[in-house]
Amino acid sequence: MKSVKLSNREKLTGKTMLCLLGATLVLPSYADENASNPLAKVKNTDLRLQHFELEGDNYLNDYFIDGAFMASDELKIKYELHYNETDITGSKTQHLESSVVKAIYFAKEGKTDSYGYRLAVGLDWINDLGDTDKGIGSDADLLAPFVGLAMGFEGGTTIIPLVQHFTEYSGTETNRTAFRLIGMQPLPNKSWLKLDTKVPVDWENDNAIPATFELQYGKFVTGKFALYGDVLAGIGSDRPYDWGLGIGARFSY
Repeated sequence: MKSVKLSNREKLTGKTMLCLLGATLVLPSYADENASNPLAKVKNTDLRLQHFELEGDNYLNDYFIDGAFMASDELKIKYELHYNETDITGSKTQHLESSVVKAIYFAKEGKTDSYGYRLAVGLDWINDLGDTDKGIGSDADLLAPFVGLAMGFEGGTTIIPLVQHFTEYSGTETNRTAFRLIGMQPLPNKSWLKLDTKVPVDWENDNAIPATFELQYGKFVTGKFALYGDVLAGIGSDRPYDWGLGIGARFSY
């Protein structure tokens, strides 16, 4: 059989194609990263409103900004600022509730035979800005380390389990561990679906479990602008609210 010799240009092109194929196999679900995934490498600013119906026919409105940027390829910074309105004290009150700064370090990325993965560790700095006389805030400033794993499967499905522990560095004693499971699925027409279940265990409050569930549907109106809505529900006898609804606008950069 006659041998075929490849030119240097042909060899380079072949190597480039193999590298691109390898990158696709390693991160099958990260080609179009979505900021609703907390472990996505994105830069965005979201403007959000969530309305909660509380026990006893009371309500709480949470107005907040939720954004992120990449300080480096391995380090992501997220930030939030919350402003609350509620009638939990018997009359309508409003006040700043909290600020959150979250540092996320992407420790490792790789693949198995079944999925690509991204391992991350991080820390939340939560500064209470509320006024408990108005029924707003927790009267505690918190530090909350966490670890999470994003797993991307064929078809774009992403599963993200996370574990986070909250403890106070000032204010009301806090000792709470939260278990969280997120599932995300891209849909046709540049839309997505997100399921987010949070199961905290409050070790300072008779091991209460104020669990919640969130369903989010969103769609990119343009390549850089998206709108989305949330349906939320409290789970179990320790639930922090009965149900809730939310809307959000996302600006990507």
